[in-house]
Amino acid sequence: MGLRESLFGCFGAGGQEQGQEPAAAGPASRRPGGVGKRTLRRLSTANLRSLSLQDLSRKLETTKLHAFTLDELKAATKNFSTTNFLGEGGFGPVYKGFVDGRLRPGLQPQHVAVKYLDSDGVQGHREWLAEVVYLGMLSHPHLVKLVGFCNQDDHRMLVYEYMPGQSLESHLFKNLLASLPWSTRLKIAVGAAKGLAFLHEAETPVIYRDFKASNILLDSDYTAKLSDFGLAKEGPQGDATHVTTRVMGTHGYAAPEYILTGHLTAKSDVYSFGVVLLELLTGRRSVDKSRRGREQNLVDWARPYLRRADRLHRFMDPGLEMQYSARAAEKAAGVAHQCLQSVPKARPTMRHVVDALEPLLALDDDVPMGPFVFTVGGAAAEAEAAPAQAGVAGDDNADAEAAGRQGKRHVMSAVHAESPLRSRYASAVKRPESPPTLSRA
Repeated sequence: MGLRESLFGCFGAGGQEQGQEPAAAGPASRRPGGVGKRTLRRLSTANLRSLSLQDLSRKLETTKLHAFTLDELKAATKNFSTTNFLGEGGFGPVYKGFVDGRLRPGLQPQHVAVKYLDSDGVQGHREWLAEVVYLGMLSHPHLVKLVGFCNQDDHRMLVYEYMPGQSLESHLFKNLLASLPWSTRLKIAVGAAKGLAFLHEAETPVIYRDFKASNILLDSDYTAKLSDFGLAKEGPQGDATHVTTRVMGTHGYAAPEYILTGHLTAKSDVYSFGVVLLELLTGRRSVDKSRRGREQNLVDWARPYLRRADRLHRFMDPGLEMQYSARAAEKAAGVAHQCLQSVPKARPTMRHVVDALEPLLALDDDVPMGPFVFTVGGAAAEAEAAPAQAGVAGDDNADAEAAGRQGKRHVMSAVHAESPLRSRYASAVKRPESPPTLSRA
C-alpha cells in the first residue's frame, strides 16, 4: 500500500486529542508484560518532544532498552551502507544491522532492523516517541521486540529485532509465485489477534489504531508480531467510553465510526482486524482501485458472502488452490462478519476473537474441491468441472472466473494439491530473505 493511501489526517479532524496530565514522579506501577499507568502517562505526554538522550534513557531505564549512539549504529549497519538498505516508508529508510557484545557489553548477538527517522518524512518525533514508549514498556510474543533507540542531536532511530519473514502484506499481495497455505493464514490471524488482545487487556489499555497487513511482521516460523506503534493511543480510563482524537490511520482499515466522529475505542481495532481477516480469506486488498467499481472496497464486496456457506467458494482466495478446511473457513468468515458490524458494541472483544479462531487450527478436513490445472506461462487457465464437496455448492461461472484470476496471479501454479507441477515449483520457490518493511505503508 503506497504512502498516498495513508491518512494522517486526510479523513479530517474528529475532535481534539485528550491528553493526560503528567503524574507525579515516583516508581512505576507495573505488572509483568503490562504497562505501568503512571510511567506510561509520564512518558506519553507532549512535553517529551525535546528530551535528550540521557533524559529519555533515565525515564526508560527499567525497560532494558539500549540507548545507542550514532557511532554504534553506524558500526552496526556498516555506516548505513546501501548493501544494508532494506526499504523505505513513511518513517524513513530501514537498514539491516548486526549487534553483539563487542558493540556494547551485554548485547546478545543478533541481526537487527534500524529504522531511521527522516526529518522530511510524514512521521515525526511524536510517532517516534510513541514507539519507544509503547514497545519499551510492553513485552509479548506477538509484539515486535524493540532492542533500543538513538536520540542524538538530530538523529532519531529505532532498533528492532530482525524479522526475516517480511510483512503479511508482502506475502498476500506481492509474492506471485507462492501463496500462503491455509494453516499458515490461520496461524497468522490467531497470533495477530493475541497481540491485539494483549494490548486491550493491559493494565493501561492501548489502542493500536493502525492495524493492517503491512504492520504484521512474520518471523521464520510465520509467527505474527505487531509493529509500528507510532499511532497507538491509551484507551479510555475510568467512566470514559472512548478517546476523542484526530482521525489517523490507513484507508480501508479504519472503523467507520472513528472516521466520522474521531471516537476511538478498542472496538475500532476489532473492526480493523476484521478487514485483515478478510484479506487473509480472500487474498484481496482492503481497497483495490484496479477492480470493478463494486469490488474496489473489500468490506462492501464481501458482506453478502460472509454468512452464506453455499457461496464460500466464490469468496475464498483462489491462491489457496481450494485446499482449506470448509468448516474452518466458514467459522472464520463468521468471525470476520462479527468484527465488521457497523455498531461497535455489536463487535466481539479481541479475547473472544482469539477464543473463536484458535480452535480452528485443529480442524483438518482439508479437501481438494476439484482438480483445476493451469497452463504454465499462459495467461489463460483451463479448468475441469468437478462435483461440489463439503457442502459447498458448485457454480460454473463463479469457478471459471476464480480460475481465471488464479491463472493470472499464479501462472506457474497448479490448483490440485497433488499435482507434480505444484510440487516442482513449491520446492523451487525460495522464500525471500529481505526483512520486513518496518515503516508505515
